[in-house]
Amino acid sequence: MTGDALTYHQRVATDKRAAILVAARELFSQHGYDKTSLVRVAERANVSTATLFKQFPNKAALFEAIVLSFWSEVGTPESAPAPGDPHAGLRSLGSRYAALLLRDGMAGLFRLVIAEAPQFPELARIQFDLGKAPFFDEVRRYIEEESASGSLAVEEPEMAATQFLGMISNYVLWPRMLLVDWELPTGTVDRVVDSAVETFLARYR
Repeated sequence: MTGDALTYHQRVATDKRAAILVAARELFSQHGYDKTSLVRVAERANVSTATLFKQFPNKAALFEAIVLSFWSEVGTPESAPAPGDPHAGLRSLGSRYAALLLRDGMAGLFRLVIAEAPQFPELARIQFDLGKAPFFDEVRRYIEEESASGSLAVEEPEMAATQFLGMISNYVLWPRMLLVDWELPTGTVDRVVDSAVETFLARYR
């Protein structure tokens, strides 16, 4: 197979995968995880069931892919700010976190996980392990590094990371969980992140 042909087939496969993920998110949100079949997802995505099963052998694998796609723009630990300027570092991490929580579909994903968790606890585990945990660990490691450098005085980095991210998510995400049409006023996100940073530094600097 030539390189051009391979590239074409890869592009088609990527497009079909994206269509499947969009269809699954919509159906899961509309009908719930339990009542959505993979066959129905294939129909909504306009792909064959064979194509869907080739990429996602079961519904749990499909949900895992959805979570990964939502959290894929978080960044890697290597992209975390270098220690030395906690104001700038926390501002960068806080802005990334707020932008992530405001992504289209994120509130719906959390609603889905919460609604289905009693019957399908593995969904909550996937959301936590693949989504929140990696970003939380990145923030915790950053706080530890700043403490080691002397810029911060934090005895419990895990609690401190929870406090910092909580100040942001409590304003940016959680109102949208209950108030579907709730919108943040223009400029509010920057003020929320700045306030979280200043509050955190007032406690730990």
